[in-house]
Amino acid sequence: MSESPDAAGRAAAPDAGAMESGAERQPVVRVRGARRARLLAAPGTTAEPAPADDPGRGVGARPTVSGPNDERMMRDVPPHY
Repeated sequence: MSESPDAAGRAAAPDAGAMESGAERQPVVRVRGARRARLLAAPGTTAEPAPADDPGRGVGARPTVSGPNDERMMRDVPPHY
């Protein structure tokens, strides 16, 4: 697998055996002055952290049942404060 850049700074073509046939790869963009390249979104994905079809997405936390001493615990302050 020879992916070293040539004299013009372009990546050389990878070995034919290294790539799967017909598989799309995640694009890599070279950024001038940066230490690392930038990865673009892989084909068929989004930049969102949660899947778009997640049913619980955007729903806040449900209120929990209060225990017998929850209110006192919320008022108490530790002595080191």
